[in-house]
Amino acid sequence: MIITYIQRFGWFVGLVLLQVLILNNIHIAGIATPFLYICFILKFPSGISRNELMLWGFCFGLMIDLFSDTPGMNAASTVLLAFLRPSILRLYMPRDTLESIVPSFKTMGISPFLKYVTTGALVHAIALLMIEFFSFSSIWLLLLRIVACTFLTVVCIVALEGIRR
Repeated sequence: MIITYIQRFGWFVGLVLLQVLILNNIHIAGIATPFLYICFILKFPSGISRNELMLWGFCFGLMIDLFSDTPGMNAASTVLLAFLRPSILRLYMPRDTLESIVPSFKTMGISPFLKYVTTGALVHAIALLMIEFFSFSSIWLLLLRIVACTFLTVVCIVALEGIRR
């Protein structure tokens, strides 16, 4: 059990550094930014409690906020994702799976995993970008950024999954 927490902490530190040092500086066409750090929340085992998941999500979002100078935006959207994640996972997890699984291509299959990651990335992007814009005056730009950020995030998570195989 202690090894699991050490591994999680290692991923935590690695993804925070990757996000704040590299990925936050990538703005494709000034619109799309990858949010690879949500992979941390999406890859928790299915048997973890919602409270523990939300605590990890808050800590992760808070660390991103501290380094990115975004007052609570990432923390709020990551906690929302952590809160909704068990419901999103139940939508796409095979019904015959009784044990606690770590969501991946192997455990869920390609199509359900892609749907799961896309839904999670979409929820996170909607929450984060709506907080950032805090207005509907440029709704088309908001929708374009949500779609572009979701797509780029999903591509990055799938690439990371391919590397981890």
